[in-house]
Amino acid sequence: MQRIKLTLEYDGRPFVGWQRQADQPSVQETLEIAAAALDGAPVRVQGAGRTDAGVHATGQVAHLDLCRPRPIRKIADALNFHLRPQPVCVLKAEQVDDTFNARFSATGRSYRYLIINRRADLTVQKGLAWRVPMALDAELMHVAAQQLIGQHDFTTFRDTECQAESPVRTLESIQIHRAVDQIEVSVAAPSFLHRQVRSIVGSLVEVGRGARSQDWMGDILRACDRTQCGPVAPASGLYLERVLY
Repeated sequence: MQRIKLTLEYDGRPFVGWQRQADQPSVQETLEIAAAALDGAPVRVQGAGRTDAGVHATGQVAHLDLCRPRPIRKIADALNFHLRPQPVCVLKAEQVDDTFNARFSATGRSYRYLIINRRADLTVQKGLAWRVPMALDAELMHVAAQQLIGQHDFTTFRDTECQAESPVRTLESIQIHRAVDQIEVSVAAPSFLHRQVRSIVGSLVEVGRGARSQDWMGDILRACDRTQCGPVAPASGLYLERVLY
């Protein structure tokens, strides 16, 4: 057996998310079909994170085991050949030892959320960002977001269907930058709860548009009450950017 670590990029729009589901297209299933075509036998692919329907990735990581070992330099190209025309590609393939696990060996993950702050509809970036038509104060959003740094009970920002055993997570950094009409929210942590990033971004937009004060973010965090969360940001603007090992 040959264990391979894959770094992946994908457009999440055609998929129900990363995880395989019956009778619905997923990123995991798409990769497993391509890997089986390459290896000549069923292949199980495990990812570092289970991105939701419509969520994208520029640095997702997965691993798989091939029964028929082959030169590592050929694996990425061969998998990409079998992945076409699906909007999934292997950016890099690396051979690793049998102890490597894309999910459980990971020490950190970072996400990027893209907001286009303009009145005009999206064309080129439709499905790839969240258009917010009302004016947003990105600097105020950044200041408000710093109240979330550190280890907290993130129940307020946790989806009701989240299966994690504990709502406690450690947010290492959250940075918000504006460039003309584009606002990027970058968030890093060892791990995340289900829809945690989208819940945080949706609440920050409430602050940015002036509907809530910057102190409100700390108030709802301490409330540990999901009903206190602002609207959840759509999946279209979220990207799994990097996984650390």
